[in-house]
Amino acid sequence: MNVHIYRSEENYDFSFIDVRPGEWVVLKPNLVKEAKENDPDEWESVVTSPRIIERVCAHVCSRLQGRGRVTICDAPQTDSSFAAIAARLDLYGIARRCEESYGVPVEVIDLRNEEWVSERGVISGRRKLAGDPKGVIAFDLGRDSLFYCHPGEGRYYGADYDHATVNRHHRGETHEYLVCATPIHADVFVNLPKLKTHKKTGVTLNLKNLVGINADKNWLPHHTEGAPGNGGDQFPDLGMRQRLEQKAVELARFFAGKVPVLGAGVAQTLRRSGTVVFGDGGSVVRSGNWHGNDTTWRMALDLNRCLLYGNPDGSLRGGRPKRCYCLIDGIVGMEGAGPMQGDAVRSGVVIGGTDPAVADAVAARVMGFDWRKIPVIREAFEVSRLPVTTARPEDVRVISDVPAWNGTFGEIIDRDFLKFKPHFGWSGHIEYDKRD
Repeated sequence: MNVHIYRSEENYDFSFIDVRPGEWVVLKPNLVKEAKENDPDEWESVVTSPRIIERVCAHVCSRLQGRGRVTICDAPQTDSSFAAIAARLDLYGIARRCEESYGVPVEVIDLRNEEWVSERGVISGRRKLAGDPKGVIAFDLGRDSLFYCHPGEGRYYGADYDHATVNRHHRGETHEYLVCATPIHADVFVNLPKLKTHKKTGVTLNLKNLVGINADKNWLPHHTEGAPGNGGDQFPDLGMRQRLEQKAVELARFFAGKVPVLGAGVAQTLRRSGTVVFGDGGSVVRSGNWHGNDTTWRMALDLNRCLLYGNPDGSLRGGRPKRCYCLIDGIVGMEGAGPMQGDAVRSGVVIGGTDPAVADAVAARVMGFDWRKIPVIREAFEVSRLPVTTARPEDVRVISDVPAWNGTFGEIIDRDFLKFKPHFGWSGHIEYDKRD
């Protein structure tokens, strides 16, 4: 199995993306938000490069030979503007140009069912969206879920104030995910993530990018309330300060979710006060934003298995997984406080392959990290039922236009790659060290 690493755009070769005439192909870029949360002018490090999206779309359309269809889709962060993202990346222009050049229909879809208005970190309004035109599919992984028998049951936190929802979908032998139907119905899935660090999973590459096929983020456990001492991962330790912060968060949730009109304003005031008292999230570990997060990687890998083995009727097949390809955009990556507030890294790297987990292992090493220390990648190789991958990184051959990066992964793993700065909650825990 090969993983391709390109540093020069003129050397890009996407022939490993094997698309056949008549197929329906989904391209899933990372369209998380129109810009950095703390810098509205910086977007290149946040979302997949439009150059990559258009090059891959053109390649796919050419392979379809006038028969088939292409869908460019994602479910951005709920408080994002899809219109702003699409305009910034010229997504509809990309679709139109590829349609005209290759005679293949190309559509652009916002997969979300809802868009939120967020003011100072508090949800103050919600707007219903059309969502996936093919609808949604509920998958129950049951005992095959990576949350089955997890000690944090009943204390999961999703993406909304109403944490009862996420815990209702993950309890006992029930572990449900609401997935957009288009990626499930499609014949081929092409993953186009960013080369970024991530506060909850260390990195956000192929495996984490599957959060964007989900139809309701409040079905997704993001962290488990508490600390490791009581089966949680919200904080590294549960001291007096953390316990007080928990109570303050519960109070803010109550006002935001239960008190009409005035609730959002009260919650915003409590949030500002909490930042003063308990510290800013850019320097204090909270909400599972650290290397001890034992929740988010499970959710991400469960979603990968829904895509690979999910049938349109909501059942899970034990046979051949969906055909998937991937191309990680690191032309401008992100380090530090990723995935939204980090610093741009103009690395000029694009990494592709036919196995997302293997490509993530190589990409992590290119970033200067050790895939064995990153649960969302490491554990992908350990799943036996509904496997995410059947390959091993050490058996992979890296093909690159950088001569020193050519060879088997085992041969080149100690060579000099890039050095991304990890999120502060992961610093000192995922960097590659030849002595390990």
